[in-house]
Amino acid sequence: MDLPEEPGAGGDLTGLIESFKDGPGVPVDALWQAAYAELKKVARARLRGNRRNTVLDTTALVNESYLKLARLGRLRVESRGKFFAYASRVMRSVIVDLVRERQAERRGGGVAAVTLDTAAIDSSRVALAAEPLRVDAALAELEKVEPRLARVVEMRYFAGLSEIEIATALDVTDRTVRRDWQKAKLLLHSMLQA
Repeated sequence: MDLPEEPGAGGDLTGLIESFKDGPGVPVDALWQAAYAELKKVARARLRGNRRNTVLDTTALVNESYLKLARLGRLRVESRGKFFAYASRVMRSVIVDLVRERQAERRGGGVAAVTLDTAAIDSSRVALAAEPLRVDAALAELEKVEPRLARVVEMRYFAGLSEIEIATALDVTDRTVRRDWQKAKLLLHSMLQA
């Protein structure tokens, strides 16, 4: 499977989504080309300070995420925000899968800590740096009781989306996103401390 070419200036993602709104869905390769530059920024934020603990770099994370999505062929997305919300879930999945693979290779030996560090978490002064598997497990638990809170964390923590972008994707206000983020941080912090 070929990766889409890296676009020079990027495409009009919103226009692309609008043009396929009533059709069978947007071709994944067209979505990826239109969003490539922004997806690289998201991946860069995801991997910042984490380079020595992972074999993925920015381009690899974006490309691995594309390969996961490309199997679908077409993707029905309602908006730019919803696309980035979905892309954040895919990136989360790629990171967690990589960590699982690395741990499987080390079975019987010590497991090295892999931390995720984001400006969003640093700026809110909450120590939420933990291995991706622990964060993933805590998110899975959070999703069972508060699905929207889990989506907010996923979009902010794994994709680095802004409050406004998250609000658009979830069809809520940015104030609701701020409250959800605060509540989710407290819940996840207590889950990760246990």
